[in-house]
Amino acid sequence: MVPPGALIKFVQKGLQYMEMEANLSNSEVDIDEDFSFFQPLDLISKDVKELQDMLREKKRKERDREKERDRSKENDKEVEREHEGDRNRAKEKDRHEKQKEREREREKMEREKEREREKIEREKEREREKMEREIFEREKERLKLEKEREMEREREREKIEREKGHEKQLGDADREMVIDQTDKENAGDLEHGRSTGAEPMDIVMTPTSQTSHIPSSDVRILEGHTSEVCACAWSPSASLLASGSGDATARIWSIPEGSFKSVHTGRNINALILKHAKGKSNEKSKDVTTLDWNGEGTLLATGSCDGQARIWNLNGDLISTLSKHKGPIFSLKWNKKGDYLLTGSVDRTAVVWDVKAEEWKQQFEFHSGPTLDVDWRNNVSFATSSTDSMIYLCKIGETRPAKIFAGHQGEVNCVKWDPTGSLLASCSDDSTAKIWNIKQNNFVHDLREHTKEIYTIRWSPTGPGTNNPNKQLTLASASFDSSVKLWDAELGKMLCSFNGHREPVYSLAFSPNGEYIASGSLDRSIHIWSIKEGKIVKTYTGNGGIFEVCWNKEGNKIAGCFGDNTICVLDFRV
Repeated sequence: MVPPGALIKFVQKGLQYMEMEANLSNSEVDIDEDFSFFQPLDLISKDVKELQDMLREKKRKERDREKERDRSKENDKEVEREHEGDRNRAKEKDRHEKQKEREREREKMEREKEREREKIEREKEREREKMEREIFEREKERLKLEKEREMEREREREKIEREKGHEKQLGDADREMVIDQTDKENAGDLEHGRSTGAEPMDIVMTPTSQTSHIPSSDVRILEGHTSEVCACAWSPSASLLASGSGDATARIWSIPEGSFKSVHTGRNINALILKHAKGKSNEKSKDVTTLDWNGEGTLLATGSCDGQARIWNLNGDLISTLSKHKGPIFSLKWNKKGDYLLTGSVDRTAVVWDVKAEEWKQQFEFHSGPTLDVDWRNNVSFATSSTDSMIYLCKIGETRPAKIFAGHQGEVNCVKWDPTGSLLASCSDDSTAKIWNIKQNNFVHDLREHTKEIYTIRWSPTGPGTNNPNKQLTLASASFDSSVKLWDAELGKMLCSFNGHREPVYSLAFSPNGEYIASGSLDRSIHIWSIKEGKIVKTYTGNGGIFEVCWNKEGNKIAGCFGDNTICVLDFRV
């Protein structure tokens, strides 16, 4: 039996419980969860306020635990993010390393390709240089053979001359009269500017020629070179003569002024030796092929087979070595101002050098064959010729030719501007010389009287722009047909043909006054021709073929380069 007080207490608790339940429902608390928290004893023994406190405490703890879990989750996420960042950084580093590895591999492959290309280019360059050396050697061999043939022919001629002399001693008076009459007719024709078409001996055998030999007292033979002498040039300001040889040296000779008869000097003339090879001379890759003085006569430039140009002072000191070409240098010229040097090479290019800076200013790569000659028109423009039969007019700073002259059918051996720079003359293996006008694209005169290759040409120092302005401008040409011809530059007509040589003529030069021409041939003779009289006035015969002749500035001395390793200097007085 339940005590009545307990029953009342139970009923009160039940009402409180219902009230609390209603409060809990209003506060949207999960009833099952709240009720499950209380023990039956708590519900009976504790009043509503205590139960509410217990419930609030429980909720606070739940909230704290929830916050703790959220913090823990956030920390886990942060750690995960850090790990993810580390993984991403590792991946990025790995990707970067792989990228670098690929770059290194690519660079390695590029280097390999570049080395392969360079190797191929070197092979091509060596092959090209080999071919150029072979061409050069063939040319030298050809000259050697010509020299040997010339010596053989000379022996035959001497034999014939001896036989003729013997016949004359027998008193063949009729034959002498015929020869004398023929010689007079030929001399008369030459005086009137007509070509006789006579044999080479005709002019040589005229009575005037019999006494025209230069006596040995008027000759100085310069010895010292140990190979053929290819080039010579007088200084424009002093009595100095430069020579270049196949012995890998150039030399500067101090020539006594005045006539050799009046100057009391020994037969020997000393020279400064400009060595192009270290140690022994005769190093064939360093043959001195060309040389030129600057306008003031203070510097000498030389070009050689090693592809280098060199500049020397008057003491024989090497001032500059200019390296850019990849083949022998065949031609070399100073401009009038003296600030640029121009070189032409077997490597098919021409190079302009800044002399003061000692470096190349511009390389011109227009020709498809070796460059044979170059010549300045003025201080900044010039012409080049080549084995490709073309002529290019070039200007410093321009990357294309200013003008192209096409018309020759063979190698163009020489180009020369007239004194005014308005006309360009050229000569070729096609047996023609041509005159070109800067204002036209085609030649204005085609000079076709020669029958073999024309090796060189020279303008006379006469007409406008010269020291002889009242005299006619003419052009002279020297050919392998053994003749020298003189041309009217304005009309393009032959004025005279000098037929005294018996072998190819390699060189010619006008006297400073324009009245005489000196010519040198493989027949070992230097002839000096009077243009007015059309005949030989002086002659000298040496012991080798002649590759170049030149006059000094006074016009009283002539130098000639000989194949017997000597230079001969001749006094010239009429």
